[in-house]
Amino acid sequence: MHKTDNTPEPPAAALAPFDRLSSLLERFRVRAHLFHKGPLCGVTHYAAAPGRGFLHVLRSGEMVVTHQPLAGPPERLEVREPSLLLYARPLAHYFHNAPVDGADFTCAALDFDGGASHPLARALPPLIVLPLHAVDGLQQALDLLFAETDRLRCGHRVLADRLFEVVLLQLLRWLLDHPQEAHTPPGLLTGLADPRLARTLTALHDAPGQAWGLEQMAAQAGMSRSAFAARFKTVVGETPAEYLAHWRLTLAQAHLRGGRSIKSIAQELGYANPSALSRVFAQKLGMSPRAWLDDKAALV
Repeated sequence: MHKTDNTPEPPAAALAPFDRLSSLLERFRVRAHLFHKGPLCGVTHYAAAPGRGFLHVLRSGEMVVTHQPLAGPPERLEVREPSLLLYARPLAHYFHNAPVDGADFTCAALDFDGGASHPLARALPPLIVLPLHAVDGLQQALDLLFAETDRLRCGHRVLADRLFEVVLLQLLRWLLDHPQEAHTPPGLLTGLADPRLARTLTALHDAPGQAWGLEQMAAQAGMSRSAFAARFKTVVGETPAEYLAHWRLTLAQAHLRGGRSIKSIAQELGYANPSALSRVFAQKLGMSPRAWLDDKAALV
């Protein structure tokens, strides 16, 4: 029996913990590539490139970071302690260090599957700056990372890349546990940070082709329909139906990039036939799936 709008909700603290990230990251990978270790002196420019982000670890020293006006982050930012700097979206930035014996860094480029359509790339703030000591469990991963980058050993670059991905995952965990401190805008991450909404979001991610109605989604969260719809819109920034449509479309784009046809994925994503999926595709993106694929191919 489904919950009625007058049924009291159990306290959020009574909900058992569960994995909010694995299914998302298994579908949409983020790949890290070590490209710098050691001091940075003078001015270092990091250009914006489609689908490319950066994860910088300031190990010691201090610096000034600058961005273009109106880019989103502050035009000038001082970093005075060992910190993580995550740029989840393409954003040009400059590091200003002393001309000699500058601050010590370990840096990786991040490649997001699907580029700007990657769910995390859309949900994360353009820049996150976080002191290393603020993230529980991070030091162990950093110790392993620095051990690999400080000495040249067989396979060190491959292992360093994987360890950077561990550091990123630790950061994402922190963001889910501290959405207010991170100033995360309404969206996927704020939804996953909500103990009730996260259950619905994870169910949608795991079974996008299921016949999801508002009642079924609210039941996943253990909430009444009206309370669920109101909280979802406030926390995630769109209605449950809008989120589901965007999630299905994001999956369709990923499948198309992987070489699958609209016909082979329509029913899997909850559409009655390929024409129905094509219509949604055209309504949301302004072009047919074939035209979208041709446009993407032209950019390569």
